Amino acid sequence: MLFYRGLIQVKGVIPKKRTLTFARPKWGAEANPVKILIENCMENPQIVAYVKTHCGWSNGVRAVLKKYSLPYEEKDIIQNPAFRWEMEQKSGQPLSPCVEVNGAMLADISGEELEEYLVSNQLVAANATASDVPLNAPCPPEQHEAPNVAFRR
Repeated sequence: MLFYRGLIQVKGVIPKKRTLTFARPKWGAEANPVKILIENCMENPQIVAYVKTHCGWSNGVRAVLKKYSLPYEEKDIIQNPAFRWEMEQKSGQPLSPCVEVNGAMLADISGEELEEYLVSNQLVAANATASDVPLNAPCPPEQHEAPNVAFRR
């Protein structure tokens, strides 16, 4: 007998369906499995930060994530244009930084706004520790000024 599994043709007998059983954890009377699942997600939120190499707002986002010791994946949209395209597709706009937290895209966000989001959604506990960099500031103007370059013919 011939049957197909994916794109591969296999000769033989179709195996019997197998069911998997999982042992249920034993919880106390007050434990709630949904609450346990939520707490596990709160401990380690999945974070992807779309940032620029040198940017005041991007530095603010990095500072907040460092302040709360949150692991995150950094995607530098200047060094890799594919990350910029990915950010624009997910957020629907071209401004950065954008941060994706557990699947929720926070577009064009500052460090202060990110911290407010994390605390209000109970992903972190509020922390009054000051950061080394401003959380809501653009790049300094001199960073974007053109250097004195003279072109010769």
